[in-house]
Amino acid sequence: MQMRRRELGALALLPWAGARAADDDVLARALRAGGCAVVFRHGQTVSGIGDPAGFRLDTCSTQRNLNEEGRVQARRIGEWFAARQLRPLAVRSSAWCRCSETARLAFGTVQPWPPLNSTFDDAALSPAATARLREALRALPPNGFEVWVTHQVNITALTGRYAASGEAFVLDAAGTVRAQARL
Repeated sequence: MQMRRRELGALALLPWAGARAADDDVLARALRAGGCAVVFRHGQTVSGIGDPAGFRLDTCSTQRNLNEEGRVQARRIGEWFAARQLRPLAVRSSAWCRCSETARLAFGTVQPWPPLNSTFDDAALSPAATARLREALRALPPNGFEVWVTHQVNITALTGRYAASGEAFVLDAAGTVRAQARL
């Protein structure tokens, strides 16, 4: 019997699906263990790097914002957490609209938190912001987790790793990466 292309294509995806399920399990276990923060990079944005000249934090229309794919990513993140009944103790975000919108679409409520603000345009701010994030990691309660939504530059400063849009790292109190996820 000859298999159709569609069936062969579906078979080709099986190893990926198994890896995805294993990654999901690792992530869920890390969050249930508590004492950690899930540090997300904001969802996919309109093209560009950084923000337009003269952007203002209090005016979303002056910033580089989420595109429809980014909004879908954010909702999917929230659905993943809800399906597993994983509820963060707090959802903190950069003041940039692409971060706060990602957090709001995924979790509903969001608390702006300056240490998560982008240091892309002013690298001199990075050491102090990273130190505050490390301090907050050390202070996390052992019986839960927080969600932080920020920018690639901040995640790289904190973890030494690159995060794609919508990707996350689970960090324990020592700042060690316990899991990586793209939901």
